[in-house]
Amino acid sequence: MLPGEIFTKLKNDFGDAIIELNESPNSDPWILVGADQLFDIFHTLRDADEFQFDYLMSLSGTDLGENLGVVYHLYSMTHRHKLVVKVEVPKGNPVVPTVERLWRTADWHEREAYDLIGVRFEGHQNLIRILLPYDWEGHPLQKDYVTPDSYHGMKIS
Repeated sequence: MLPGEIFTKLKNDFGDAIIELNESPNSDPWILVGADQLFDIFHTLRDADEFQFDYLMSLSGTDLGENLGVVYHLYSMTHRHKLVVKVEVPKGNPVVPTVERLWRTADWHEREAYDLIGVRFEGHQNLIRILLPYDWEGHPLQKDYVTPDSYHGMKIS
C-alpha cells in the first residue's frame, strides 16, 4: 500500500488528527499526525488488516527548534510496505503517548528519546534514563543544551 493510500484511509478515520502527507522526492514519504490521537492511530496501523504494521523499525527524537518531534519507522512483514510517521509537540510540554504496549521494542527507543531529547512518553512503564546517569540534568541532544563544566566534581570536556 502506498503512503498516499494510507494517508487517505487514516484521514477518513481520524480526521484532523492526520495533519499532512509529505511525498517529497528528497526523502521517504511521511505522515504528520497529532499527538492527542497518536496511540489510537498506531493501534489501527498495527491491527487493521489493510495495514498490519507489525514491526517498529526505529523511533527517534528530534529537536525542531520551538518543538520536539518523534519519528516512527514502521514496516509490515505481511504486506511488505513501510511507513514513516511523525509527531510534533511543544518544547515546553513535550508529551507523547507511549507505544510500548503496541511494540515492545519501543521501550528502549522511547527511553533513549526521553534521555537525550526530553520527550516524555505518557504511560511508559519505566521512563528512566538509559544512557546517562539517573541524576543528569538536561537533555544533551536539544539544540540549546549547555554542557555542564563538571559532574559530581569530575571535569567534563
